[in-house]
Amino acid sequence: MGKKQHQKDKMYLTATEWSQFYGGKKHVGNNAGSEFRRLPFDHCALSLQPFEHPFCTPEGVVYDLMHIVPFLKKYGVDPATGKPLDKKALLKLNFIKNSDGKYHCPVLFKVFNENSHIVAIKTTGNVFSYEAVEQLNLRNKNFKDLLTDEPFVKNDIITIQDPSNLEKFNFNNFHHVKNKLFVTEDSDIDQNSDNYRNLKSVNSVTRDVLEEIKKEAANKKSEKKSEEKSKADKFNAAHYSTGAVAASSTSTAVDPATYQEAAILDDDVVRYAKLKKKGYLQIVTNLGPLNIELHCDMTPKTCENFIKLSKSGYYDDTIFHRSIKNFM
Repeated sequence: MGKKQHQKDKMYLTATEWSQFYGGKKHVGNNAGSEFRRLPFDHCALSLQPFEHPFCTPEGVVYDLMHIVPFLKKYGVDPATGKPLDKKALLKLNFIKNSDGKYHCPVLFKVFNENSHIVAIKTTGNVFSYEAVEQLNLRNKNFKDLLTDEPFVKNDIITIQDPSNLEKFNFNNFHHVKNKLFVTEDSDIDQNSDNYRNLKSVNSVTRDVLEEIKKEAANKKSEKKSEEKSKADKFNAAHYSTGAVAASSTSTAVDPATYQEAAILDDDVVRYAKLKKKGYLQIVTNLGPLNIELHCDMTPKTCENFIKLSKSGYYDDTIFHRSIKNFM
């Protein structure tokens, strides 16, 4: 160690090593507290807590409606950037959860995490993974919402989370954190009261959402009473356990469990396993009806999707043609 002329491995601690790595007084300057502290994508940028009613700005900063409306009424600026912000510029986001209660892409069914590229469509508010939008919209130049078929333009794609640019999730740089701006809880919106005092100052979309929140809050008590822990039966019981015994024996954060309990299979897994027959569907054309056989036993999820879309009238007035060689 330290025998060669240009080797930096010295036999003693330098002043830099002593002050930065191994001890000594750390210089406190303007950069104190400016280290990167990341906010999860499913948290409100104002309350720094998980959101329940997500809204976002045109820049893709997500807020909870119950926190952003009182803040805008008092300060009138974006809590993250400090720029002027109007309540009408907020966009309601439609995050979709899977059977496990986790946010995921409704097209690719990939669960969102801290490394996911998440985008939203401005015209509908639906949230997708960027991979789905890139493959099905941008590459094919098909600028229609993947769930509602509502048209949009390329500028309507709002980035909620980009793993290559996470600076906007550093809540140490938020305007309301630096300037210590806050709103008291009883000032603007009280979801337990009969009348909202600020309904006159919000648009119709926000007013409808507030009414939905009021109904949800009224039904939460009755839902909690009616909720019962589902138990596995002979139809949906899995051949493996929930793992509660192993988890409780290795972690103090898990409630103790002393007996093995079978895991519960999803409803789709149980239903699709019992499909052994073909499905049939009739297409009515101007030249007569066409009877089509569906391989429900081989592709149950695809056939179910096709049948439900047909029942909803999605394929009504569809034009069929034979101009493509070997098309049918």
